[in-house]
Amino acid sequence: MTTHAPTAPPGTDRGLLLRLGLGALGWAGLYALNEWFWDAAVGWLGLDLGERLVSSVHFFLYDTVKIFLLLLGLMFVVGLLRASLDLDRARAYLEGRGLGLGLFLAVVLGVVTPFCSCSSIPLFIGFVAAGIPLSITLTFLVASPLVSEIAAIMIGDQFGWDVAVAYVLAGGTLAMAIGWVFSRFRLDRWVEDVVRTSRVAALRAGGHRPTLAERVEAALGESRDIFRDVWVWVLVGVGVGAAIHGWVPTDFFARWAGPQNPLAVAVATLAGVPLYVNGAGVVPVGEALWAKGMGLGTVMAFMMSSIALSIPMAIMLRRVMRPPLLALYFGSVALGIMALGLVFNLAG
Repeated sequence: MTTHAPTAPPGTDRGLLLRLGLGALGWAGLYALNEWFWDAAVGWLGLDLGERLVSSVHFFLYDTVKIFLLLLGLMFVVGLLRASLDLDRARAYLEGRGLGLGLFLAVVLGVVTPFCSCSSIPLFIGFVAAGIPLSITLTFLVASPLVSEIAAIMIGDQFGWDVAVAYVLAGGTLAMAIGWVFSRFRLDRWVEDVVRTSRVAALRAGGHRPTLAERVEAALGESRDIFRDVWVWVLVGVGVGAAIHGWVPTDFFARWAGPQNPLAVAVATLAGVPLYVNGAGVVPVGEALWAKGMGLGTVMAFMMSSIALSIPMAIMLRRVMRPPLLALYFGSVALGIMALGLVFNLAG
């Protein structure tokens, strides 16, 4: 005797789709109003955003809400897609086309997603949970903040469009190279179990074809589970970033990372990591350093490390990566940026 899963009453899916649409509009509205609200709150309270303490608190509130919204929204969307799509077929497609295509697509996705180093983590978690090869997900994690379209446009305007093109090509090449190197090793054992034990994976076990209501319920539950596991790390990470936000001593960099120092590229790369700024914030600083005589490659290394690596990012990633993988990731990206800086200096 054949049994069938109970079907939803007529109109149930329609009503659920309507609620999903309204929820998406509400999420988009909150995301769009987030920065405006905190900017307006500074004015309502009569505070000066130019003061370091006010700027740090403003940054903490704005960035925390932004990352919380991204974490919940993106994890829900990724979970819903994982519950709806045949991921085994998608993985088989990528494997059949070779590693190179997967790495290239990861870079393309990273370029078109305008996320900072911390904001790209929710998608990274979703890709790992979906079973996408770790080398491809790490390639995305490198490319998403590093190959910033905002930074590329500002670099083109202030340094020249040939430099902007070189920046995009260099960042994309670095991301693919790191992904290829990582693919040579078995790194999955260094991913925390919390990423893989998900409600969506259990939902599709045994070839079950879930209804829309089941998919939505699983995606919501998984988003809540992951949020509950990482929200403290988000607060700690953004808090560290806010504490040092706006501290960009250009005179210090010009002195210790100037052309007379053979280790200038290494100094600039390491000095950029704690700053936690996006492309729009770091390019003007890079232009000021360039005007003070710092080499182009040294400036590029400073900007790349500021965009692609940060202490808050490390704190948040620790929740999903074990220390060996976290150290390997940060070390590889930092060394790659240093190598690119040396190339830019030689070519410039």
